[in-house]
Parts: sequence; structure tokens; C-alpha cells
Amino acid sequence: MTRVVLVDDQALLRAGFRALIESEPDLEVVGEAGDGEEAVTVVRSTRPDVVLMDIRMPRVDGLEATRRITAEPALTEVRILILTTFELDEYVFEAVRHGASGFLVKDTEPVDLLAGIRAVAAGDALLSPGVTRRLIAEFATRSRPAAPTALLDPLTEREREIVALVGEGLSNDEIAERLVVSPATAKTHVSRAMTKLHARDRAQLVVLAYETGLVRPGWTS
Repeated sequence: MTRVVLVDDQALLRAGFRALIESEPDLEVVGEAGDGEEAVTVVRSTRPDVVLMDIRMPRVDGLEATRRITAEPALTEVRILILTTFELDEYVFEAVRHGASGFLVKDTEPVDLLAGIRAVAAGDALLSPGVTRRLIAEFATRSRPAAPTALLDPLTEREREIVALVGEGLSNDEIAERLVVSPATAKTHVSRAMTKLHARDRAQLVVLAYETGLVRPGWTS
């Protein structure tokens, strides 16, 4: 059973999400919050698998709540899925950099929302290749300067290549095709790179690819 916490300042919207989620036999809502401050408290007490986090809320917003949750060692298994009104929201990049596993727009189809919750709970990042390219290219230049390349020292040359391709928004299947290896091999390299770089998930690997200069802001395909 995947346990979910709903965070949004609109009670009606939370009610709609709750009804949808609890109609599924493998999902359950274990808590709700109307702002970021309350969200942190609820997440601490319920330890959910996934948090659906609104980005713009009074008092403490979703960005700060995400930062607080992902900074707590006891909550490392909690995955945060950002809900935003606009696909290219300037706060989304910062949320992902702080440890969010991906994002969905609020008017997404119900089936896609449910699939997103399950994907994030399974450890996948919910950043489509196209959105990854546009989002990071648009906002990476506003983030902190590139980290020292020593951060990449634990990686093999192939793993650096893999991380760069992840940063470009390629899926494991696309990486496998690009490098002429099996999808299983590509997935293994991605997992090893995540472990060595202490990345929570694939979304953070994308951010690290930019922050270390493996992929340059402004990259387009």
C-alpha cells in the first residue's frame, strides 16, 4: 500500500485528490495539510511514501516545506511530487534541486496523477525528457554556480557519460540506444551513479548534471 499526504491550501482540491486516490486499492491518504508548516508536521508524524505538494501556499510555501522534509535524515524515504499550475514554474527547478522527485500540473488527467504517484513511490523521477530539457535550460542559470568537479571523481568515464545523458532528459531506453548497450546495463549505470553521487533519485541526478557542468544550461535538442 502506497501512503500519500496531500498538501494544498485549497480544501476543495484536497478533497478531490483524496476521493480519486482512495478509489484505488493500492493507494491511501494518510494525512492532509493546508500550508508548508503544517505539511512538515504531518509528514513527520505519518511518514508517507509520497507527498503531493502544492508550490504556492500561505505562511510556508511548498519550496521551503520540500527543503525541510528532504533535509531530515529520518525522512529520506519520503518522495515529494510537486503540484503546480504552470508547467514551467520557476519554483519547480528549485524544488527539484532541494530533493523533489518531479512535478505535475494541477489539471493533469486523473489517470496520469495516479500513475505519477506510483512512479515516484517506486523511486522513479517524474520529469519527462521534454520538460526536463526546457525546465533545466530555462532556470539552471539562476541556480548556484557549478559545483567543484571533484564531486564527479567517484564516477567512471562511462558513468559520467551516463549522467550527462540523464541530464539531457534521456530515458534508460534512449541511453541504451545511444550507447549501444542493453536497457538493463543503462539502468545499472544510472543506479551506480546515483549511489556514488548520493542522489535521492533520477531528478537530483539531472540537477547534478547541470550543477557540475556535465550539461550546460541552454542545451536544446
